[in-house]
Amino acid sequence: MALPVPDALANAPSSSSMRGPGLGSARIWRLVCDPAPGRLGYALRMAAACTTTVLIGEIWQVPELAVPALVTMALWQKDRVTNALAGVAVNVLILILLLIIYALIRLTLDHPMGLVIVIALLSFSFFFLGSASKLKPVAYMLGLITVYGLIAIDQVPVGEVVTRALLYTDLFLAVPGAVMIVLGLLICPSPKKILTDSIAARLYMAVRLLQTPDALTQERATDMLREGTAGMMKSAKMASLEKIWSIHDLACLRQAANSSVAVLALADEASRARLPQEQLSRLTETLEGMARIFSDGDYPTAIESPVIASEHPSLQAITALLQSFTTPPAPVAGKSPEKEKSGFFSEDAFTNPDHVRFAVKGTAAVMLSYLAFKVLDWPGIHTCIITCFIVALPTMGEMISKLTLRITGALIGGTLGIASIITVMPHLNGITGFLALVFVVSLIGAWVKTGDERIAYAGFQIGLAFYLTDLKGYGPTADMATARDRIVGIMLGNLITYAMFTSFWPASAYDHLGASLRKLTDCLKRQGKAQSSEDQLQAAALSQSALLESERTLEYAMSEPAHMRADQPRLQAARNALIDASRLTEELLATPKRPDLADRTARLEQIAS
Repeated sequence: MALPVPDALANAPSSSSMRGPGLGSARIWRLVCDPAPGRLGYALRMAAACTTTVLIGEIWQVPELAVPALVTMALWQKDRVTNALAGVAVNVLILILLLIIYALIRLTLDHPMGLVIVIALLSFSFFFLGSASKLKPVAYMLGLITVYGLIAIDQVPVGEVVTRALLYTDLFLAVPGAVMIVLGLLICPSPKKILTDSIAARLYMAVRLLQTPDALTQERATDMLREGTAGMMKSAKMASLEKIWSIHDLACLRQAANSSVAVLALADEASRARLPQEQLSRLTETLEGMARIFSDGDYPTAIESPVIASEHPSLQAITALLQSFTTPPAPVAGKSPEKEKSGFFSEDAFTNPDHVRFAVKGTAAVMLSYLAFKVLDWPGIHTCIITCFIVALPTMGEMISKLTLRITGALIGGTLGIASIITVMPHLNGITGFLALVFVVSLIGAWVKTGDERIAYAGFQIGLAFYLTDLKGYGPTADMATARDRIVGIMLGNLITYAMFTSFWPASAYDHLGASLRKLTDCLKRQGKAQSSEDQLQAAALSQSALLESERTLEYAMSEPAHMRADQPRLQAARNALIDASRLTEELLATPKRPDLADRTARLEQIAS
């Protein structure tokens, strides 16, 4: 039974600086327009990669060119090392897929019922892997390609079916994989550059918070804080694989990554005090100077802490932190404890029924879509099956929260596709103009996709709808019927998937809130008990990531229908608890030994129970 809501949290006033739950239209627009550091370059490179994939497909006359273009958009990464690794992995996976598809074609050729059974089994397997394994980012894409390859069997002559199916499946993944390896190495920056730019961005944001702490700056700073250090540590790991950077330099940059998050959190805490600018000028000058060095791809050493007049704890903590900003901790004598390695499957993969239920619902959506376009004898709406693999989400809150983004993205992409067929395609005389059109629309989708994770889905949907509408045959197309059919298929797939996932075993996001709050509580306790500055910085970064997870889960829970939603006092109590936890993780950086830590974490635990 749920414990009663603590009065201290249920009746706590909401913070004006707290971002409201859910995504209103104004918040979505701000996320779309957010000029996040590195976003434009990332979007330009992604659009260039998608356009290159289309060019290669046109040269080789790859059918259904939308699929490899979508794979490129889905898998394209920020840096050259991650792109190369992803490209190699895709080309290895294609060999396995080819063997699987060849065997399945041999089994199902001229056996319609066998084909239906195999499609169902494959769909279930890929949805299960997407829910219960580390293959989650790729499982749905592999399922899409494999199932689509089998469904396309009926559309080619029997004598050529095996050869064509294998060739096309090979090209669907081999072309994006090759583009990611070759083009990624040519145009993508080093992961070390990504890392130093990320550190610089946090320092610049800290300066803006101290100088002009307006609502928009605080909102963007909070978004940056919630990222923690996960992305930066991934960049450091990828940089170590290049073998061109010294171990010491990378250790200094890892320390700087942790320190930059702490400086940003402390600046956020100090910005609420509205301190006089004359007390901050020396500190902001120092931070700006450090940021410029990181922006140049280097890192500062022997940083002199500025003398400031203010006695504010957060400002004093920042100046103290600057002394060891890029100084990694000394290695501890003795063997360091090995990190526990997690397996391929999640710990509850075969005990939690939610994974099986998710796979069953996803399979049902795919089979209903397959049945619809077969019964209607309308092959052009086969995009409904592709859509099922792309839009499946585990909880009711996520389905509802992203439904608007999903439909909006599909309508924007479809509108751009149809408008280009009417107004642009008739005036194109060669491949150059067509590729320019692909690049421009790809850039629009990539810009949205490289933004906040809550709008990134709409960017992919823009690309999905446009590619499926305009990439028909070879070169510019004037086929309006195909554009209409594919948009209808996308919308039908959205409807079927939404109906299946919200009608059978609807899972509430609120059921997952307790686990994320307990994780957050553990991070706060670890931060409060940290014996060294290194442990404190790492715990603070983990607390920010845990806050992000909890805030997202609460947003989804608050958007669910009334019959599924938890009672309003409990939702409000959880929101107030997150407001308090957000302030606590910043306050612990300024004053580590807080006497109220036990009481505040106890209230958080009570909400989580």
